[in-house]
Amino acid sequence: MNVAREKDLVFLMSKDRKSFMVRLEPGAQLQTHRGVIRHDDLIGQPLGREVPSHLGYPFLVLQPSTHDLILDLKRTTQIMYPKDIGYVLLKTNVGPGSRVVEAGTGSGGLTLALARAVMPTGRVYSYEVRPDVLNLAAKNLEKLGLRSLVELKERDIQEGFDEVDVDALFLDLRTPWEYLAQAHAALKGGGFFGATLPTTNQVVWLIRALPEHGFSAVEVEELLLRPYKAVSARLRPMDRMVAHTGYLIFARKIEREAGTLAAAEEGSLSIISN
Repeated sequence: MNVAREKDLVFLMSKDRKSFMVRLEPGAQLQTHRGVIRHDDLIGQPLGREVPSHLGYPFLVLQPSTHDLILDLKRTTQIMYPKDIGYVLLKTNVGPGSRVVEAGTGSGGLTLALARAVMPTGRVYSYEVRPDVLNLAAKNLEKLGLRSLVELKERDIQEGFDEVDVDALFLDLRTPWEYLAQAHAALKGGGFFGATLPTTNQVVWLIRALPEHGFSAVEVEELLLRPYKAVSARLRPMDRMVAHTGYLIFARKIEREAGTLAAAEEGSLSIISN
């Protein structure tokens, strides 16, 4: 039986879709818009059930998903949206045992997902130049019990990465095309490269540079997420949707001469310049 225990994180959701992330502590209480819920009423009890507040209003008690944890992160920087993060994990083939490098840790949204994906034997190496942001990411990972899976490094990646032969590498930086030589040196042959950028002109700079630095199979994609009101009597789209959040760029490292690569893909790149 899946039981809530002391120190566990649980996710509570009311019928009006308000949600709360709670770390269970004996004697503590959660104050909500629909009344008070005692932690002692949750500890030792099964997850996946309803519990009433002191006003009798029911709340679902659930195990939080990775999606829930990302949206609940304390942050001072914009994080990648879960809809993009999930796709990045699939496209870069990240799984248990993978060794992954990311640059641009930010508040740790992608870092969190990478750490959960590579556990228990994998490793995430995350680079960030801002010490205050890196400290916040460390606290977020520590809170979720994921800190041991991640090596956080305060460094400008212009100096290169410490790691070699990693399975995947992802750049969340303003000018990722400036660091492709470093990325190529860190990846294993055939390794997975990914990046995210907010504007098309940045994407053009990156896809022009990728073949010149030993990358091929370049893809540019964008994900749009439209939620629906899950009411059987009036199922329809929500009034708002999560539309453009960024462009996703993927490629693979190949062991070929940069000049040969550039020539082979010159035809496709000329379309962009035209």
